[in-house]
Amino acid sequence: MTARHTTAPAAEVLPPLAPGPRPRRPRTALAMSRETRDALRDEGAIDLLREVADLDPDLLVTDFADPSAAKALGRTEVLLTHWGCPPLTERALAAMPRLRAVVHAAGSVKHHVTDAVWERGITVSSAAAANALPVAEYTLAAILLTGKRILESAGAYRDRRAPYPLLPYFAGHGNYRRVVGIVGASRTGRRVIELLRPFDFTILVHDPYLDDAGAARLGARSVGLDELTRLSQVISIHAPQLPETHHMFDARRLALLSDGATLINTARGSLVDTDALIVHLTSGRIQAVLDVTDPETLPVESPLFRLPNVLLTPHIAGSLGSELGRMTDYASAEITRYARGMPFAHSVEPQDLARTA
Repeated sequence: MTARHTTAPAAEVLPPLAPGPRPRRPRTALAMSRETRDALRDEGAIDLLREVADLDPDLLVTDFADPSAAKALGRTEVLLTHWGCPPLTERALAAMPRLRAVVHAAGSVKHHVTDAVWERGITVSSAAAANALPVAEYTLAAILLTGKRILESAGAYRDRRAPYPLLPYFAGHGNYRRVVGIVGASRTGRRVIELLRPFDFTILVHDPYLDDAGAARLGARSVGLDELTRLSQVISIHAPQLPETHHMFDARRLALLSDGATLINTARGSLVDTDALIVHLTSGRIQAVLDVTDPETLPVESPLFRLPNVLLTPHIAGSLGSELGRMTDYASAEITRYARGMPFAHSVEPQDLARTA
């Protein structure tokens, strides 16, 4: 088993225990894919969970109708969910009459939390705040590297294998006083803005729920989406997947990008019209860093795999490896709060889902 640091982040430090017996460990069941459970086990995260929850790490629920899990589910008070959790339908909840809380040790709960959960008064928590951190770090790296024209320069050096004139090649590029546009003042978008503060960037932000004063407090200027697209040399998307955000970067808006601009998408692939983007990338007019695409798995013949001005990664910006431990830290702290009778620090409310990922 891989050893790892299990101290919760500063934001997750709980108040000290009052004198007396330690809080009980609520009976908890794991509901996620087997691959996810095994990854958590490899990172030592399951051991941390067992310190605060009464759970059997070998009992894994991948189907709420599985008869072999019926007895355990009937006693479950807290459901610890992660990627691959099946939907919590009315029928699934009927098998868990004692369920009081769903603690999601990952980001969005839209894939498994249904209206039936809210109707039963079950409280829900998410580690989306923890998952936002590695996405923001990936984005910062992408912004800095694309400002140095890393894709083109690496390709040119590989092909030429000899010195080339740097100053003419990099004319108009670099990271000093570049304009960076952040689309969506989400947890991730706000964290990206925070990480950009030490650098000499001008930061624009677009979010329909953020006013001018709120943007100023973040250290950015609030603008309309078309204006942000025209003015920004780098655009990073951090908006949720909603009907109104589908293809928000369509052919018309992509045409507003200035020559040499970079589009970064770590949010959802459907926010960008892939066919329209390919047209602009094939011309060489812009470049892109894409951690998500539409479709999620591209056809093997997609030009995005071979274009030299595209950095394509397989949805790795979010938590992986040791970063899973951070999300488990958040989940463990939430279970401890529940056991102490405290409200969740990262609760999810049904009204939040209309404008979050």
